[in-house]
Amino acid sequence: MSSRSAKAESAIRRFLARTNKASEDVALDTSLFADGVGMDSLETAELSAVLEDELGRDPFSEGLTPQTIAELVDFYDEDAPAQ
Repeated sequence: MSSRSAKAESAIRRFLARTNKASEDVALDTSLFADGVGMDSLETAELSAVLEDELGRDPFSEGLTPQTIAELVDFYDEDAPAQ
């Protein structure tokens, strides 16, 4: 895991804890929506803003729709630099 993906995972877990969506020990393969942590569209937009602020980019703004925490973290494991 790269340092960027570790930062992303930490930011995601802090967001989920702050919004009472999941505990810190939630599994990476947990769905972000419905049967997983149950994020709605407003929370998804807020998480997108948090990731953009902390890491310089986010998958939602780039047209991707990650379904799990792992897919979000993997986005930051790419070699693309932050803008």
